[in-house]
Amino acid sequence: MHVPDGFINAPVSVAAGVVAAGAVAVSLRGARRELDERIAPLAGLVAAFIFAVQMLNFPVAAGTSGHLLGGALAAILVGPYTGVLCVSVVLLMQGILFADGGLTALGVNISVMAVTTTVVAYAVFRGLVKVLPRKRRSVTVSAFVAAALSVPAAALVFTLVYAIGGTTDVPIGRVLTAMVGVHVLIGLGEAAITAFTVGAVIAVRPDLVYGARGLRQKLQLRVGGELVDATPEPALTPSLTPSHRTRNVWLTGLAASLVLAGVVSFYASASPDGLEKVAADKGIDARAEAHAAADSPLADYSVEGITDGRLSGGLAGVIGVGVTVVAGTGIFWTVRRRSTTSETTTTAASTSPTSV
Repeated sequence: MHVPDGFINAPVSVAAGVVAAGAVAVSLRGARRELDERIAPLAGLVAAFIFAVQMLNFPVAAGTSGHLLGGALAAILVGPYTGVLCVSVVLLMQGILFADGGLTALGVNISVMAVTTTVVAYAVFRGLVKVLPRKRRSVTVSAFVAAALSVPAAALVFTLVYAIGGTTDVPIGRVLTAMVGVHVLIGLGEAAITAFTVGAVIAVRPDLVYGARGLRQKLQLRVGGELVDATPEPALTPSLTPSHRTRNVWLTGLAASLVLAGVVSFYASASPDGLEKVAADKGIDARAEAHAAADSPLADYSVEGITDGRLSGGLAGVIGVGVTVVAGTGIFWTVRRRSTTSETTTTAASTSPTSV
């Protein structure tokens, strides 16, 4: 659903950029509370994993494909504020290095693909886990439903943006029907990927899943006529595992991302994605503009100068994963460090003696 340059006029693109900048600023502040010693090391990896999986277009219907948007996955794994930042980092890397998603449309893409999907998904997810039984399966089910709804929600927001600032005169009702219809199907693929990934992490390290924290009620036993708290089940409590287990999870996730981007991506569907298909069918792309980074050596997910398609695309994917994990990790560690420094300063100020 990467919106290219020329779909949305300049005033609305600027307005969307302001909205996106505001959302990122709020997310930077909110992420300080989410990026603890467990989440901080993994946030950059989540961004890299989303980058990798977005290269895996899957077929849906009528010559159309779809790919992961990632907002639901990021929000559930590392928190909603950090999730917005994860997807934003991916979109930034894609736009600058791979000419995927217009640079003038970056604000639109962040607003639609990062903010909308994350907010909608996490709101649905939290609502469901509050009413479903407090079990691991409920987390996976909630993740599936949240992800499935987040994609058509993003399609709806894009349609609203296009209704306000679209550059072609297309009946908005036709655009709405086509966009939401195809993205309902794409949402099912998003839901399957999200639920599978969240379930896989929960099975290994449930304490690393932000959305699964504190879901199990305390078990109480009656001893001598009184209720006494039993030892909590380790699966949903803060981990006491050594740090090397977290490193193992990180390395496993990075290896999976590299394999997906470098090898599996070659077998992805070549059909246009949902927005591309609707744009071509309805005439939305009549005023599409060439990407400002079209001459990038990595444009269109290929490496300039390498003629072998499999090698070129795979190497571009590996480079993309590497750049994204480095950029994301740098950003999130900086946010975490500032949060830690701020907490230390506040604690020092509150405990220092005052002169009378």
